[in-house]
Amino acid sequence: MIENDYMIFSGSANLPLAKKIASRVGKSLGTVELKRFSDGEIWAKYSENIRGLEVFIIQSTNPPSDNIMELLILIDAAKRASAKRITAVIPYFGYARQDRKDQPRVSITAKLLANLITVAGADRVMTMDLHTAQLQGFFDIPFDHLYGSSIFRNYFDHFRNDLVIVSPDVGGIKMARSYAKLLNSGLVVIDKRRPKQNLAEVVNIIGDVKDKNVLLVDDLIDTAGTIVCAIEALKEKGAKEIYGAITHAILSGEAVKRLDNSKLTKLFVTDSIDYKDKMQSEKIQIISAADLFAEAIRRTYNNESISSLFNIDKG
Repeated sequence: MIENDYMIFSGSANLPLAKKIASRVGKSLGTVELKRFSDGEIWAKYSENIRGLEVFIIQSTNPPSDNIMELLILIDAAKRASAKRITAVIPYFGYARQDRKDQPRVSITAKLLANLITVAGADRVMTMDLHTAQLQGFFDIPFDHLYGSSIFRNYFDHFRNDLVIVSPDVGGIKMARSYAKLLNSGLVVIDKRRPKQNLAEVVNIIGDVKDKNVLLVDDLIDTAGTIVCAIEALKEKGAKEIYGAITHAILSGEAVKRLDNSKLTKLFVTDSIDYKDKMQSEKIQIISAADLFAEAIRRTYNNESISSLFNIDKG
């Protein structure tokens, strides 16, 4: 790309991915100063003139909450610096699991975050594989939802004849169905119960996995309790090799250890979160989402269709 009237910036949440994205569109990341005062307050300043320019700010909102504050401050600073249009590029949209009031006296934090991003001054939001697609309705500004399946599909084409797609819970059926259509494979659903937060148990497997290779698909993996529980149940039903394609790998607590000790063959994840030195496992392979986001940014800038990137049915 040779256009000069847009720039790409990044917070500190995932600089490696931001640099890759910028490189894919033939640019360097714009320079922004980010400082923390002794009391922990965040200060941001754009080191370059962005008046009248289109600005893309790349920042995932995974914990710690400083990542959210950085994003909001960068959006506000760009708005006050008279940027023409501000797009918040959020590879991983944190707090998306808190999208409803399922108990008395709790916050709908995903909606709160949507309000904060909008009020800060974002004109558009771009993200990938939300925990629930209807979260897009929390925003009153244009929203681009990218699909991680377009990143993973090439890794499983050769399994087409004996591959079944498995959704680890009922909520993931739509995503699993899109993979099944993409790979022309069967679909299996796990009926899961969650007695309490971060604890899951398999009640029933709906479909046949005997003598089949299995691809577990989901939007995120946190403690790995759900996937390990699913792997054990699938093996008991006669599944052969078990793979995972999960977009966002939070991998908190003992997650990596659980995966290493499980019968999982391989887990494919994207780099939507900066793992630093956390990913010490031969069972985990990271696939970059840089090309997908770079193409989406290019199309957004040129006012081209984003949906034409995907030839799949999410419904």
